[in-house]
Amino acid sequence: MARPRIVVKRLGKSYGQVDALVDVSLAVGAGSVLGVLGHNGAGKTTLVDVLATRTPPSTGSARVCGWDVVRSGHRVRQHIGMTSQFAAVDDAMSGWDNLVLIGRLLGATKRQARERADALISSFDLRDAATRKAVTYSGGMRRRLDLAASMVAQPEVLFLDEPTTGLDPVSRTDVWELVENLVARGTTVVLTTQYIEEAERLADRVVLLAAGRVVASGTPERLKATVGKRTATVDLGSPAAVHRAAALLRRYRLSPGPIGPRSELSVPIRSPGDIPMVLRILDADGIAVRDLTVTEPTLHDVYLALHRAGWTTR
Repeated sequence: MARPRIVVKRLGKSYGQVDALVDVSLAVGAGSVLGVLGHNGAGKTTLVDVLATRTPPSTGSARVCGWDVVRSGHRVRQHIGMTSQFAAVDDAMSGWDNLVLIGRLLGATKRQARERADALISSFDLRDAATRKAVTYSGGMRRRLDLAASMVAQPEVLFLDEPTTGLDPVSRTDVWELVENLVARGTTVVLTTQYIEEAERLADRVVLLAAGRVVASGTPERLKATVGKRTATVDLGSPAAVHRAAALLRRYRLSPGPIGPRSELSVPIRSPGDIPMVLRILDADGIAVRDLTVTEPTLHDVYLALHRAGWTTR
């Protein structure tokens, strides 16, 4: 990784006798997304609050864009933006006026604030609603406005704390596309979420928290590989064909799964070349394939596997 924009070393945060974060270490590079997963109370929001200088750590250290979150909190705040679960805009003002006001509060001239508001209204597809009061916006529009507000200062790091909670599937997908566009322009994103599919789509790396501790971390692909491999399931039309196909595939050192009463056979895939090889082997022996489906483990599988193992640190 090139010089990371976020570096966290053995971070801890306690509230009285309650440990919200314990010995958390991580690094996040420029133009990447760190997905932070965990159950309610796992420490996701606390981690974001420490990195965004909203609360100080009890132990350890954290640096954002090169600045220490405790000693140079004002410097950190010059480089970050934040969107939480709840919209932070003024309902009584229009979308455009909200963005102009934020720009002015951040020190922009009237002209600069208006130009920035115009650009953000266009980028976040709010042109048709720019002059309407925010109270009239739909959930998806309010979330786009909230994201636009967090980008007024053109931050290098954007913290998104469960940004799509409560949104319908279409609005959630719209927000995902906006985040992807921001990352493509070089923004670093820390995303906390309870939606496994959200992390799977957006995150370059994932940290899974439980009781304030990191219990798993890595790329989605590496984490998924710890719980299984891709599997090709072929529908052969009859149980008799399944027995015949299984015996044939074993000759080629493939390892078809257990054979049940149905007409389907599952074959673990070691590499992409295994899929056409399975089809060629079966076709050469006159075994017709009615359908083929390829599946792979998900982050949901990782989450469940760790939960069943008692959240053992890996």
